[in-house]
Amino acid sequence: MNAIELLKEQHDEVNKLFKRYEKLADSADEERRELFIQIADRLSAHATIEEQYFYPASKSARTEDQLLEAVEEHLAVKRLIADLLDMEPSDENFDAKMKVLMENVEHHVEEEEKELFKDVKKILSEDQLLALGVQMKAEFDELMEAEPRNEVPMQTDTAAPI
Repeated sequence: MNAIELLKEQHDEVNKLFKRYEKLADSADEERRELFIQIADRLSAHATIEEQYFYPASKSARTEDQLLEAVEEHLAVKRLIADLLDMEPSDENFDAKMKVLMENVEHHVEEEEKELFKDVKKILSEDQLLALGVQMKAEFDELMEAEPRNEVPMQTDTAAPI
């Protein structure tokens, strides 16, 4: 699977988790917490592989501004995740923060899929995208074994370099 297809698949997975979260009753605190953890782990691992592999490989004069914005959006998402990790689903602001997280992620995904990915396809060959996808998938799978959400609070000072 090429890198762009991998990232789109991960976007879809998180979107499905957000939709499940929205359907849960307010009283289902344990289930809401579990879904948040799944979302936080996936977003954390996803951001890591984008920042470490995809963005650096995609950096060019054509994409630099988009990438700078993308890492700032990642920073905002990481700050929300860090806040949510310190909260319980029963907290008054938990659902509001989850809504803001969802909106931020939806905005980020829309920009990546409609703008950045099109530009990256003009920069990287299919072979390069395939090799990058293999590397990113392996790293994502490894990260998912180690509860990547726990690294997020240490990544909230500044945006990742590209």
